[in-house]
Amino acid sequence: MKKFYLSISILFFAVIGADAQSRKYTSQFSHLQAYYNPGLTGYEGSTLRGLVRNQWAGWEGAPKTYFFSAELDFAELGGNANAALLGKNAVAVNLFSDQYGPFLENELIASYASRIRINKSTNLRLGAGVNYNHLRLDGSRLTAEQGNDPMMMQYANGFARMEVLDFNLGLALTHEKYYVSYAVHNVNGGALNSGDIFMDRKPPVNIFQAGYRSKVGKQMMLASNLMYRSQEDLPDNVEFNVKLLMMDKLWIGGGHRVNYANSYQLGVLFEGFRLGYVYETPMVKSYLLPNATHELMLVYHLFGSPDRKENGLSIW
Repeated sequence: MKKFYLSISILFFAVIGADAQSRKYTSQFSHLQAYYNPGLTGYEGSTLRGLVRNQWAGWEGAPKTYFFSAELDFAELGGNANAALLGKNAVAVNLFSDQYGPFLENELIASYASRIRINKSTNLRLGAGVNYNHLRLDGSRLTAEQGNDPMMMQYANGFARMEVLDFNLGLALTHEKYYVSYAVHNVNGGALNSGDIFMDRKPPVNIFQAGYRSKVGKQMMLASNLMYRSQEDLPDNVEFNVKLLMMDKLWIGGGHRVNYANSYQLGVLFEGFRLGYVYETPMVKSYLLPNATHELMLVYHLFGSPDRKENGLSIW
């Protein structure tokens, strides 16, 4: 276990030296569209969402992720029968907690989106979010390869805290069968910060998302999603997934994070909410720990799921 903490320490102090940040992964990214792009706030109506991710299960200090969000579409709140198309405003609160080795990162994003109707089936969505990050470093969980390492000694056997305030922007073109979106996180590069500044800046993150879904028979629906992320100090991240929904009740699917991992998905759709599970395995050539990753996700529709009732296109 000491070797594991050593690798965590070396990895993240290299990150600090490079003015970088950790990257948060979720295999079920297609269920968290509004977190990645504020322009997609309220795209699936008013919802409560929760996700738990246990990465490299069985290793002490391995990353653990918790996510919760609440989205509110004002048109649904007002009783509009076709809120998904005719609604104009939506708000959301996203909470993301990520613990990895000696680091604990809590992220709070408050976002707003406005929609412009292009035609009877398509909307242009614009969104903005305020992003607050609180990072804590537990120096008692650091292990140095070299004794009295000056970089580590300043944090050893103590706690360091850092706060960052930044902004996210996004736009999206949406239809009941497809969406295409682009967003930027950390627009200000993490320049507004306070506390123990152990991470100089947070580079902007560019995020592209797209998806398409369609009925493939009376009892089946196919959904596919793609996400691409880039920032100057980390390799590009590309991942996609495909899901087959059967009898409007059960879905199975698979996903791939290019050069890193494969995932296998199973979910159940109920009236008003859905439950999804992912089993993720790292690729051998990625040099990640061999242990599997588990994800559990729940989405609850506050006013019922309009997509299920109107066109049978139930999930992304």
